[in-house]
Amino acid sequence: MPKKAKTPKTSKASLSASVPKETITVGLVQMRCVSSPPENLKTAIRLIRDAAKKGAEVVCLPELFLSEYFCQSEDHDYFKLAEAIPGPTTKSLGKLAKELGVVLIASLFEKRAPGLYHNTTAVIEADGTYLGKYRKMHIPDDPLFYEKFYFTPGDLGFRNWKTSAGDLGVLICWDQWYPEAARLTALQGSEVLFYPTAIGWHPSEKKQYGENQKAAWQLAQRAHALANGCYVCGVNRIGHESPAGGDGLEFWGGTFVAAPNGQIIAEAPADKEMVLVVDLDRQFMDTQRTHWPFLRDRRIDAYAGIEKRFID
Repeated sequence: MPKKAKTPKTSKASLSASVPKETITVGLVQMRCVSSPPENLKTAIRLIRDAAKKGAEVVCLPELFLSEYFCQSEDHDYFKLAEAIPGPTTKSLGKLAKELGVVLIASLFEKRAPGLYHNTTAVIEADGTYLGKYRKMHIPDDPLFYEKFYFTPGDLGFRNWKTSAGDLGVLICWDQWYPEAARLTALQGSEVLFYPTAIGWHPSEKKQYGENQKAAWQLAQRAHALANGCYVCGVNRIGHESPAGGDGLEFWGGTFVAAPNGQIIAEAPADKEMVLVVDLDRQFMDTQRTHWPFLRDRRIDAYAGIEKRFID
């Protein structure tokens, strides 16, 4: 009679590796950007190290962190700031990610080909591997936000990244006003939506409109968190910048995390360079989606027309 096969023992290490952690610890870098890319990279590395020291598993940098926000004017000289992705900056950050064992989200000015540029975010795994990139889909053209002069709209679609820290969605700044972008990313399994951002006030308008503008910014992203039952991280820069002269822009900081119920659970001040390190509870996300089952009740059979510019 053949012997009964023994059930292989499962080690504690292999068991823990197969069970998702209860939390995802994010580190959100709120920094002041200057005209020197090497100086900004040095600042970013210092703050990434600080985030990792405080326990962050994934660290996100603000939009276009290597320079001042140059889109305040239409100037061909600024195209010199662009680089290939992957390229020198992702190589440097890849070494840092591996050293610290953290996932990195880095927003860069991408040169794809001569005359073809994107506002792009690279995602780097905790072992230093370059996972890929997201190209900003929605490109604004407003006073002092002349991005259409520099950036071609993204063509890689909306993406979820399966990383060692969890399922992460990455969008960029102006994308944060569009519920379609958040939804399509969340539907791919994202537990956290990151929005690297460069948003601020026109100093001359701050007194009249400033409070409402910032409130609307938060409200839009809090709504994404609630409607999709996931966490949302808005990551902004600080300081006054006027590379083109004139009044410039006053970036309002306020980096924050919204929970799956839409509530803000952590927020940075308006003028302090820092890393916001926050533990995100996976079980809360599951509970919220179960009790507020928006994904269950979607009428996917009735949404024809959403892909149109306008329904006449």
